[in-house]
Amino acid sequence: MLFFRSEEHVDRWCESWQMPRGEIISLDKGWELARIWYGEDRRAPDWRRRTLEETEAVFASLGFTSEFWNLR
Repeated sequence: MLFFRSEEHVDRWCESWQMPRGEIISLDKGWELARIWYGEDRRAPDWRRRTLEETEAVFASLGFTSEFWNLR
């Protein structure tokens, strides 16, 4: 994850490094994703990794539905 000042900054960075442009999300959306993703205590005896379907549901709940977020 990289942080940029603006979409124009993203475009300049991508051009400079010859990298394709990925998905751009707001800091608020990034924080929501982090809270959901890391909110569970992985030390808990009943913790388990999310299934593919559960992960897709997390992304969809945040409105992350573009091709970038497709896991299949």
